[in-house]
Amino acid sequence: MASIISLADLIAQGKIAGKRVFIRADLNVPQDDQGLIMEATRIRASLPAINMCLKAGAAVMVASHLGRPTETEGEVNLVDSLIQVAVQLSEYLGREVRLISRWVDGGFEVALGDVVLLENCRLNPGEKRNDDVLARKISGLCDVYVNDAFGTAHRAEATTHGIAKYAPIACAGPLLMAELDALGKTIGQPVRPLIAIVGGSKISTKLTVLKSLADKVDQLIVGGGIANTFMLAAGLPIGRSLVEVNLVEDAKAIIHAMEVRGASIPIPVDVVCAKKISPTADAVVKATNDVAEDDMILDIGPETAAKLANQLEQAGTIVWNGPVGVFEFDQFGHGTQALARAIVSTKAFSIAGGGDTLSAISKYGIADRVNYISTGGGAFLEFLEGKKLPAVQILEQRAY
Repeated sequence: MASIISLADLIAQGKIAGKRVFIRADLNVPQDDQGLIMEATRIRASLPAINMCLKAGAAVMVASHLGRPTETEGEVNLVDSLIQVAVQLSEYLGREVRLISRWVDGGFEVALGDVVLLENCRLNPGEKRNDDVLARKISGLCDVYVNDAFGTAHRAEATTHGIAKYAPIACAGPLLMAELDALGKTIGQPVRPLIAIVGGSKISTKLTVLKSLADKVDQLIVGGGIANTFMLAAGLPIGRSLVEVNLVEDAKAIIHAMEVRGASIPIPVDVVCAKKISPTADAVVKATNDVAEDDMILDIGPETAAKLANQLEQAGTIVWNGPVGVFEFDQFGHGTQALARAIVSTKAFSIAGGGDTLSAISKYGIADRVNYISTGGGAFLEFLEGKKLPAVQILEQRAY
């Protein structure tokens, strides 16, 4: 990776004191139907950059998106508002964090040593398409732009890419720097064996990363709906389970590519089935050969979980993205829980990322035992694929 100016470098050089600093954070947290925050990892991860700037004597503006409010672009509403994030941020920082609406044209005051939160940036027309006029306007609000939002680094938007072109100074925050360092070492210089766990509902959303990992890892563990497609590719019955039949040949190709390298994709030997997806559904453990036509596979079985846990014990590096079952319902979460426990009990360096993964880590109380938790979902996957992240590229360009 090319060099990037870091926030820490600027502070050490005395270039933050007395400045207006615009921090692009990733505060896109899951909320329930009442708007209450269900999991706040990303908010906590944003605190170091904010505190560094406040301590340095800057006037701090924090921006983030929340959800995908494409239908309400240009409108401010409670559904898409960061109001609850402002409340949580105030609690963590121990000071009031005002939420500023319609902030693009300025007109609001931020004192040195103070911090405000700018309303959902995706409510601004042009944010998603990286509108140049919008980016220039936003850049005029600050003296220093800090990108600390690894979770959106794979998207070229006005607050992740456009502003970095025009701000007087553009740099990376501590979270972004840490993410790039941890992921770079994991993929570029891993301690082997390198084992990747990729779960999720659809193989189509992770097909390219699966193909990329097939060339890099020593073992590729698949779970969730993705595993169903691989089971079908292996000639096993899957009943009414979620599957992408049109990608069975791709799954076969990935299995073959792994075998040619002497690596493997372990196929489940037993699974947990139900007739419906429900918190009250009866969970039945079955051998994979015994899955009935009306069954839905919703988790890996205990024998499969034990075998995978044993294989994880031999790992030097573990990359985890996605649960291996419908872990939100306890009767279908034993597989994900077993692998989560196995990951943190090994001596391997573990790195985990993705929204559902963060939720699983929180549910099973293992956050302090995973070596590195990435706040990224799509960016995490694209980095694993070896893709260039637009928001990182522009910071590299601005470093010269």
